Amino acid sequence: MAQASYPLTLVERLALAAYDFVLSALQPMLRRKLSRRAQKEPEYALNVAQRFGQYVGDLPDGGFVWLHAVSLGETRAAALLLPTLRAAFPGMRLLLTHGTATGCVQGRSLLQPGDVQVWVPWDTAQATHRFLTHFKPRMGLLMETEVWPRLVVACQRAGVPLCLLNARMSEKSLRQAMRLAVLSGPAYRGLTLVLAQSEADAQRLQKLGCQDVRVVGNLKFDVNVSDQAQMLAKRWRGVLSARPVVMLASTRDGEESLWLEALQSNPERLARLKAHHVLWLVVPRHPQRFDEVHALIEQAGLRCVRRSAWADGEPDAETMASADAVLGDSLGEMQAYYLVSRMALLGGSFAPLGGQNLIEAAACGCPVIMGPHTFNFSKAAALAKQEGAALQVQDMQAALDLVALALAEPQWHQQAQWASVRLLQNGRGAVAQHIQALRSSPHFNLSGVGV
Repeated sequence: MAQASYPLTLVERLALAAYDFVLSALQPMLRRKLSRRAQKEPEYALNVAQRFGQYVGDLPDGGFVWLHAVSLGETRAAALLLPTLRAAFPGMRLLLTHGTATGCVQGRSLLQPGDVQVWVPWDTAQATHRFLTHFKPRMGLLMETEVWPRLVVACQRAGVPLCLLNARMSEKSLRQAMRLAVLSGPAYRGLTLVLAQSEADAQRLQKLGCQDVRVVGNLKFDVNVSDQAQMLAKRWRGVLSARPVVMLASTRDGEESLWLEALQSNPERLARLKAHHVLWLVVPRHPQRFDEVHALIEQAGLRCVRRSAWADGEPDAETMASADAVLGDSLGEMQAYYLVSRMALLGGSFAPLGGQNLIEAAACGCPVIMGPHTFNFSKAAALAKQEGAALQVQDMQAALDLVALALAEPQWHQQAQWASVRLLQNGRGAVAQHIQALRSSPHFNLSGVGV
């Protein structure tokens, strides 16, 4: 069955040409940005030419299944789907692309012999054409929100069907896309299949021109807690269980300052929290901010121990007894952090950034306190509130007041843990629905892939 084609209007062609001109002109700026980021995350200095569509090396015969997971969250979601995808379509060969260093590092664990991992190309006509010409993918699977005009148009011209997996679209993102409809129109119309997390996401994506949209649920509800995380948490609890650990999970720029100000601006609040001997666990979202956040906490007069400084990966009882905070400056240990925490303050929700994925916290039995900004994960946030696995407050001051109240009521923690279990059980099944949708689409027939 041939893939539907949606011709570009003259205005759209002109807009794409202008877009291409601007992005091409910005390439030197991108190179400088990558060079700066490589100073803290060396992966950004690797294979820079790939960003501009310059890929080398001989490839085996047969088309790839291309999966794009731009960053860490998308790569973790892809990890939930991949084992079932490989089982459903034996012999498939994966082409895995990313845009960030954290996604790239996490993605390495997903590769099998015959798979290839590269950077996604910069969204220009030349780079995307080179990418498709070199790898010749049979199909493209894009995770969550990664829809770029030039890439989609290039795939349409090359006959590569595109599916947007675990798709989400917030009201804010919809408004932004509608303002740039001359570019977003070709991008979203060009998607062959869209598998949305919720009915609200589906309706917004249809407004942008997506043709075949199906609601299949959120892949992240199918998460399992790894044996490694449970073993690590068990080792840590031997020392950390002496005090209640309250985690600031995946904090973004400015949120640590909000926390410190709320902590120190109200003597009564500070006294209540000190009475509970709280140990704060601060885990920044982006690794390049680890040093900055550590310095910020120390400058506020708190004694902060870095996770990376633990000898043999275990906290020292004497050191931790006098510590006020731990900086979670490691990758791949988020589940262990949640497992040892009494509760977590959700990063990205106290600054107007839309929040972070709270489902992993629920899987680990860690209740969540959210700020007012959860628009990127509105459905999951609403379900968590409804079940009692999460509470929402208006600001950081209210969050710390709630922490003090919750620590004084042990039954609240137990009830919230049970609610987390219910939340996860009710949301499971998206992996199976994704596979069923791909199987049922004539554009994503994977029979014979890799043969």
